[in-house]
Amino acid sequence: MINDLELDGVDWASLDDDGERIPSLLRAMTSADPSARKEARTAFFHAVSHQGDLYDSTTAALPFLFALADDPATPDRAGIVALLLALGSSAVERDDGGLRFGSDGEVTTAYADCAAIMRAHADSFVAYASEPDPLVRRAALEGLGLFLDDAGRAVGVLGERLGAASDTAERLLVVETMATLALRLPATKDAVVARFDALADDPATDTAIRLGALVQRAHCDPGAIVADTVPTAIELLRRLTPAPEPGPTDTCHDSSGTCPCADAERAAQEQQEAVSQGAPPHIAAAFTDLARHGRTHAPTTALLTTFHEALGTRVPERTALLAAQLRSPDSGTRYDAIGMATRLINTVRGDHSALVLLVADCLDPQDAYTSAEAAKCLAALGTDAEPAREALASYVGARRDTHGPEVWAAPQALVRQAHQEAVLALAGLGDPRALPCVLVGLDSGVDSWRAVLVAGGIGAGAGELVPRLARDLTGVDFSQEWPVTNPHALASALGRLGDAGAVPALVHALTQSVRHEQWSTACSALEALTAIGPAAAPAPGEVRPLAEAEDLSVRMAATAALWALEGDAADVVPRLLALLDTYKAADAADVLGRIGPAAVLALPRLREITTKSSEWRRVHAAAALWDVGGEAEAAVVVDALLAAWEENDCTATFVVECLDRMGPAAAPALPRIRDELSRPQGSYFRSASADRELLHLCRSVLSRLG
Repeated sequence: MINDLELDGVDWASLDDDGERIPSLLRAMTSADPSARKEARTAFFHAVSHQGDLYDSTTAALPFLFALADDPATPDRAGIVALLLALGSSAVERDDGGLRFGSDGEVTTAYADCAAIMRAHADSFVAYASEPDPLVRRAALEGLGLFLDDAGRAVGVLGERLGAASDTAERLLVVETMATLALRLPATKDAVVARFDALADDPATDTAIRLGALVQRAHCDPGAIVADTVPTAIELLRRLTPAPEPGPTDTCHDSSGTCPCADAERAAQEQQEAVSQGAPPHIAAAFTDLARHGRTHAPTTALLTTFHEALGTRVPERTALLAAQLRSPDSGTRYDAIGMATRLINTVRGDHSALVLLVADCLDPQDAYTSAEAAKCLAALGTDAEPAREALASYVGARRDTHGPEVWAAPQALVRQAHQEAVLALAGLGDPRALPCVLVGLDSGVDSWRAVLVAGGIGAGAGELVPRLARDLTGVDFSQEWPVTNPHALASALGRLGDAGAVPALVHALTQSVRHEQWSTACSALEALTAIGPAAAPAPGEVRPLAEAEDLSVRMAATAALWALEGDAADVVPRLLALLDTYKAADAADVLGRIGPAAVLALPRLREITTKSSEWRRVHAAAALWDVGGEAEAAVVVDALLAAWEENDCTATFVVECLDRMGPAAAPALPRIRDELSRPQGSYFRSASADRELLHLCRSVLSRLG
């Protein structure tokens, strides 16, 4: 147990802000109350580790944690060992031998000190991993791969634990730890891989262990993946998930034994309670999604995730593996495969249409839980979900046939969620078959914010959508900072539909938001009027005074609206020239580009910006320079665009969009375009949708000039 004299002898208050709490939390870990012990461990972890950061108090507390873990009389020893493992993992991961700075900006040795203490106590983890208590063993096993520096001993200890493990779950953990060891200590790799080969190739070995060994072998040495690696894994996975026995099936439970229906009802109730207490519905929904994030539904999920990481950019192999997962008889395996498919589509370039169709096959009317996840994946893909269009329409129609035309507002949370996600995906493709369901959402008030998000994409339904959206926008209480109904989304939808019937509601929103100094809402209304264009001609009386507003965002949005509504370059260009000297310079340049040759007065300033500003301002100025000055500015424009792209890859989509407009004048950029198309993966800092747009634009340029 803890030595109180030693504990009180540490000057905890001098270590960091939460230092004074450490002694009481350590003592509370031995409380007779299980809930108090759990709360103490959680509070302790947050006190000595914040988002992976470690402190001097962390180092000072570790010996006392080891004292608790070493004492058989300590309750919940597995929790203490798990706490040590979590802190040690952070230390080892971040201790790269370089300088580290703490939250106070000073150099800290906390990571190196913590890592050294963990390695000095490696024997403790060896002992914990041999405990009769399986919970303590499992909490300690991962530490054998992280803290033992004697390569031969580490391999030997893990080999012993593999033979002594009490069940499949523990053996799989040993196999995973062996891979961790091989990746950390290269001297152990040959011995570890040889053990994996023996396990994976032995028909007498448990199927789960064979699959685990095969996956971890690939994890340790992706270059050694051969032609039969994935087919072998698929066969082992098939054996692990046999077809269910004939007869009635309970689609309300996944392989983990949880009940998605009950979980969905509980989450929906909590979400509604949050809304009733004033939380905007889209914010409450985001927190509900966050609570579900990271949840797994099949015992093989973590292993298969590791396998996909090892396979990397091997699209055919990963697609074949995902096909087996998505067609699995186990609902949990299918569900978790949807997320893996989404990650592949979003991170590795290629033709994923076959994979999109496999995800669409998960739209099963008998399994609303999995259907909701599949539809959500398809909605996130945007236009890349095109191969799934008919499957989505069929699912939406089937749900309406079964539950009635009001299924958008169905009382069963899971039915409602699955239907709504499918409608959102279908509407994202601009399909008019989503319109009746979106109208139900707007009329019923049930999750109407979801309907608003996609309403702007159904242009064919403008006649029915605009009056409803305008009604809701007019009904917003603009005196509230966070109205229950989101005026930004409503204004955006009306702008996308581009119908002049929305102008009175948008003008009302503009005047009310200005009255209540809701400047961001005023900008949204102005942007919608800009999108409608000359058809919004009655609005300039309200817009013009805002072109002199003190708020720069409002001034910029109003100036853009004046050009869209009146088209008077003589009035607008001087305003935009002034805005080029503010943080709204990029937006001002965009409007100058839309004005074109009539903005010739801006050419000198635009040329100057292409050489003296941040890369984002430079690319916007360069694009405007082309749109205003044309061929005479081509060389300057191409040089500026390529230089900015080289400095900041996030500018790529905007850059290539301009190059695409330039036609033959963009020829000097062809080598960079070809280079981009040859890359198997896009930038880590570019969203998946932006990367897909970039590839489309690159191909457009190449087809025209290449």
